[in-house]
Amino acid sequence: PTWQVQDKADANNVAYTTGKLCFHTDYPVLQHPPGVQFLHCIKQTAAGGESEVVDGFHVSNKLKKQNPQAYQILSSTAVDYTDVGVDYCDFAVQCKQRIIDVDSRGQAVRINYNNATRDTVFDIPAEKVRPFYAALKEFDDLLNSAEHKFTYKLKPGDIVTFDNWRVLHGRQSYQSGSEVTRHLEGAYADWDVVMSRLRLLRKSVLNRD
Repeated sequence: PTWQVQDKADANNVAYTTGKLCFHTDYPVLQHPPGVQFLHCIKQTAAGGESEVVDGFHVSNKLKKQNPQAYQILSSTAVDYTDVGVDYCDFAVQCKQRIIDVDSRGQAVRINYNNATRDTVFDIPAEKVRPFYAALKEFDDLLNSAEHKFTYKLKPGDIVTFDNWRVLHGRQSYQSGSEVTRHLEGAYADWDVVMSRLRLLRKSVLNRD
């Protein structure tokens, strides 16, 4: 299934507006967020609308080196994500995620960060709230640093694909018009499906050789 990213009246998601999209990963509100994302540019606005990406693992490692305590906070604090509304169907989803998900060695394996669905519910001791937000601000400042982010503009026909567990993406704002001036079509794939297809492809190539 695919979905359309374009501005529309009564938008229930900031992606369906002409406003700026801050860096985020898609669907941390789900227990298992999509692993791979595809975006196909159908129509592009003349001014604005540039896409931006940043390597969340690189930024996490940078944070770990310059402020180990901040890294520890973001990799251990469970954050509530909630989303309720209508988009193709009625939905109400909620999940707890650590912003930096780590493995047994403390290495980042998935970034779960989307301020559009990050909830105000926060069930941690009061004395830990300010340190959490300080750590989050430092992480966000690193994400938006000019040395870490990459800005580009898709042209009609271009398709970009990226690891939604690792790469955070965003969009610069653009002017609204009397008709839709920017249109992307998106799709998701899970990593297990992708890896299964790659194994089948490899087997097919080897058998052919």
